[in-house]
Amino acid sequence: MTKAILTIFVLGAAPLMGCAHGGVPFSNPPAFETPQVEFDDQGRCYGRDVTPAVIETVTEQIMVQPASVATDGTVLEPAAFRTVTHQQIMRERREVAFETLCPPQLTVDFVQSLQRALKARGYYRGPIDGVMDARTGAAIRSFQRIEGHDSPLLDIRTARALGLTVLDPAQLAAEG
Repeated sequence: MTKAILTIFVLGAAPLMGCAHGGVPFSNPPAFETPQVEFDDQGRCYGRDVTPAVIETVTEQIMVQPASVATDGTVLEPAAFRTVTHQQIMRERREVAFETLCPPQLTVDFVQSLQRALKARGYYRGPIDGVMDARTGAAIRSFQRIEGHDSPLLDIRTARALGLTVLDPAQLAAEG
């Protein structure tokens, strides 16, 4: 299986790229980051992202000397404790790959539907303008974080969970 890697650059060329293919131009590429999208030999797209490590600071009280207690239960000397603070990795940093929408599928109409779906669930508070901007990316990231996927790049499973389906021309023809 051969793979090609496409890096989406945040430049003014995105509308021209959509016109060059004769299709509907994309809204604009995400301004919040430069995601990498890989295409497999069957035309599916996969996003790559790094899930950051989750580190927790733990503070513990460790007894260094137990209390000295008389036979009648009277505390002669209280216990002595030492405070120890250390960091603990709760989740390792990892690179994740996931199926995503191919850039030509991020049309203005699709992004507007995405924004409406996120707004209906309380994740997006901006205008329904069809622009894949930082605000839309932050809403995607917040929604996906629930499932443990911390990325502003839309996972295909998230699109389906939001009730959004992208059909390619072959699928549309088959449904006739």
